[in-house]
This record gives sequence, C-alpha cells and structure tokens, in this order.
Amino acid sequence: MAKEVSSEQSQLAAEDILADIADFGDSVQAEIRYHTGGCRTERRPELRKRPYVYVDVAAGDWRKLALWLKKSKKVDHCSMITGIHWPDNPEATWQVVVHLMRTGVKNPGFVVKVDNSNLGQKNPKVSKKILKETRVDIESISGNEVPLEFEISMVIPDTRTPSVPSVSDIWVGADWNEKETWDLVGIDFDGHKGMRRVLLPHDSPTGYHPLQKQHKLRYHDFNEMYDDAQGFGRKPDDMGRVN
Repeated sequence: MAKEVSSEQSQLAAEDILADIADFGDSVQAEIRYHTGGCRTERRPELRKRPYVYVDVAAGDWRKLALWLKKSKKVDHCSMITGIHWPDNPEATWQVVVHLMRTGVKNPGFVVKVDNSNLGQKNPKVSKKILKETRVDIESISGNEVPLEFEISMVIPDTRTPSVPSVSDIWVGADWNEKETWDLVGIDFDGHKGMRRVLLPHDSPTGYHPLQKQHKLRYHDFNEMYDDAQGFGRKPDDMGRVN
C-alpha cells in the first residue's frame, strides 16, 4: 500500500499557511478546520482529523490572495466553486465558496530508460526498456510539498448585480466553475473572458438564473414562488417572459 502524508504533516503545513497569511491584515481571516466524516474516515479513524485551511476574504482582495496562494504556496488546482443566494440575510445576501487544492509532491513511480545503442542502424529498434523504481520519502516532505485543501469564502451584501473577481487566468479549473456559478446563480466574475451559459439553453432570458430564490417554478400548471414562505417579495427580471 502506498504511503500517505500524515495528519501531523498536514497540520504543520496548514499552520505555516496561517502564519504567513496574517500579512494580509483584517481583510483575510483564516483558520484550520478538520474533515470529520466520509467513508474513508469510517474505515480509517486516523484520517478523521485531516486538516484543511478555511479562509474568509473580502471580494476586493480575492485576486491578491489567489495569486499569493498560486505563486508562494504552490496551490495548483481549483476543484469547485459554489454560489449561494441567502435572501434573508441582508449583510451577506450572496456567498461564493471556492475549493482549492495543493497537490504537492507526486510519487513518479517508475522512470523508463530506453536503450538506443542501435540507433545508427538502418532500421533502429528499441532493444529494451529498463524500469527503474523511484521512491519519495513521504515522511520527510514538508512545506509546499505537502498536499493540502483550501476553502475560500466571500460574502456579498444585498445587490442586484453580485460579482467577485475572476481567477480563471490563475487556475484553469476555475473557468468552467465560474461559468456554471454565473449560469445557475447569477453571480458574475469580473474579468472572465468568454462568460456564457454552460448548463441552461443559450437563449435563456437575460437575468434568469434558476438558483436565485426569487425565480418562479414554471412547469405544467405549477406557478409558485420558491421563497413565498420566506416573505421575499422581489420579482424576477424575467417576469412574464418564461413559460
């Protein structure tokens, strides 16, 4: 069985992030949280305290933080972006949660060496391949080599045009996730090049994003507001234009 980075190594790596992220000041608040569930933790109790870094950041400082995570902390993958509409909370009506990963060290497994001693022949052929196992001392890795998860949260006060800066040029994985979040929730990503519908029909009405809670359910003869029970009286921009 392949070795895994220990929870202790992940904890030290997360503490290193928190120590350095303090330089951003009050606009960025970070803490270490822990995964507490899942089938893997049921089978292996030692994984129940697998740490990850949770960060609250003001939307205006998001790109600065993202560039720092990519360049200084080697965070190399955006795995998911979630947009949320909270109509009952005027201080944080909208929320964007970005999930990032630092994959860290990779065990290359085997290196293939090719014997090309017969390349001078008319029809050279590879005579043999030599598989040489390479090993990584998992217990010795630290710092930016340690795989680590990040959860970044941004809240946006009540507005008809919610937006946060795009990071699709920093992590290629953010491209689709930002499009999907805008398509379904209506949170825009400033600076994204090529924003378009990816799940809804391309001819969907402007302003229609079905996970905004002011939109009506429109199918068959059912025509109720999602959030009547919440007393959210704002009408959708596409009122009367969607059957």
